[in-house]
Amino acid sequence: MAESTVENAKLAAVGGDIEVEEGEILASDPSSNPSSAAIPQSLHPLEHSWTFWFDNPSAKSKQVAWGSSMRSVHTFSTVEEFWSLYNNIHHPSKLVMGADFYCFKAKIEPKWEDPVCANGGKWTIACVKGKVDTSWLYTLLAMIGEQFDHGDEICGAVVNVRQKQERISLWTKNAINEAAQVSIGRQWKEFLDYNESIGFIFHDDAKKFDRVAKARFTL
Repeated sequence: MAESTVENAKLAAVGGDIEVEEGEILASDPSSNPSSAAIPQSLHPLEHSWTFWFDNPSAKSKQVAWGSSMRSVHTFSTVEEFWSLYNNIHHPSKLVMGADFYCFKAKIEPKWEDPVCANGGKWTIACVKGKVDTSWLYTLLAMIGEQFDHGDEICGAVVNVRQKQERISLWTKNAINEAAQVSIGRQWKEFLDYNESIGFIFHDDAKKFDRVAKARFTL
């Protein structure tokens, strides 16, 4: 089922980029394209609905509380909606430095405080230079295509655009479920053909120790 969903996603891909200002996230309306609107299409529903979120670095500097600068962009629930959005927003390599771009299951906010995320953790990869866009796309397709054996454990993913190196993290629900987390980490590395070591950090540890939090699991 996962393979057919992703294959449908590939077949449903549409081309064309819309010019937007650097760092801007643009949610497009598929009906705004007369040629595509005139062609009847059968939609391919995803198992879950997903929401793109964007945290703009220029707004972060003015925020009162962490997360207040984060805003949802659009929620999608079909293969066609995903590609319509993906093809009309800036990819990670084109985002402004310091930006964070998220894709989480609908109704789950990408915050430690969210009840679904509260007891979870995250796997993180450091992207090879020039590979962030591909790694981000493959991560999205693996998530929305339900390719993980423990897909119910996954909350979503985030790409962090930074000066030294971009990072992608995969957030999960139950950090203490070691078997599920290790399975997710191993499959993620396989999907991305990623050969470097990755670590899993509990959100609780990240809250307590911030940048010096140590990984509980490594692969």
